[in-house]
Amino acid sequence: MTADGPTSRRMLKLAEDASAKNLKIGVGLMSRHSRALQELANRVHEGAIGDIILQRGYRMHGPGGYFSSLPKPAGISDLLYQVQRFHSFIWASGGCFSDFYIHLIDHLGWMKNTWPVKPRLWRPRVQVEPEGIAYVDQNFDVYSVEYTYADGTKFYFDGRTIAGCQQIYGSFLHGTKGVGIASKSGDCGMPSSLYKSQSPLPADMFWESEVSEDEKDPYQNEWNDLVDAIRDDKPYNEVKRGVEASLVTSMGRMAAHTGREVSYEDMLNCEHEMAPGLDTLTIDSPAPLVADAGGRYPVPQPGIVTDANTEATGSDHDKPLVP
Repeated sequence: MTADGPTSRRMLKLAEDASAKNLKIGVGLMSRHSRALQELANRVHEGAIGDIILQRGYRMHGPGGYFSSLPKPAGISDLLYQVQRFHSFIWASGGCFSDFYIHLIDHLGWMKNTWPVKPRLWRPRVQVEPEGIAYVDQNFDVYSVEYTYADGTKFYFDGRTIAGCQQIYGSFLHGTKGVGIASKSGDCGMPSSLYKSQSPLPADMFWESEVSEDEKDPYQNEWNDLVDAIRDDKPYNEVKRGVEASLVTSMGRMAAHTGREVSYEDMLNCEHEMAPGLDTLTIDSPAPLVADAGGRYPVPQPGIVTDANTEATGSDHDKPLVP
């Protein structure tokens, strides 16, 4: 929903205003509408595998979406190019970290029933450039972040977008009494399952989700749930939780891009806004991000540009950088 502090604060205020008007608002975090994950959350919260002591999330596959953008072609403006290639630009999407990874981060926070309070980065890498081709976007091709909850529990998230590597895409939770598979494959791939040991061996499985055919699609479920709330006039506003998930995702991205530990409060209260005046853009407006003479856009520089409130100007203070 958001990629920075100022936008998140405005969105939280809008959420309060919407509830006061009894508006019904759905947010596109479809994992919360997966019937398998809903049942898993109920069982985990009731203590089926004890206290959660570790979580793991992985989205590791080849380049997808509009990741790895080549220089802007002729015949399209900078603004429309950046909108078209939105995964490549932080202001337009939060980059691949926010857009690709938020779903696993969201539903693992749900299983823990709280949000991480801080992340720490491990092993960033700038995208590999094939011979003769220079990618211009702002993403790393590898992200590895250690999130920490208030009770000290760790949540390790690994993302990778490199062709030819082993693909791992799923989420796991370890408790004092066993282990759970939240998403078997993808953002919320069924079935979810629970095991009485720390290894998900078939012999140790004591529960596996079963979902009726008409409720297997979480994307359809979220529409059905929203329409039901409208028709039956039930309270329904997912904005606050959506913003919180966005903030937790953004603080992981910012930790990666600055090389510094970033807390939830740091992210929420950060004054740096990715694209001020976004609501006033027209098709003829200049793009929020400016390329250099070679058509390359500024990239994060961990350890060099470390202050999220000033990194929009870059280390040499003459071109924009983003967390």
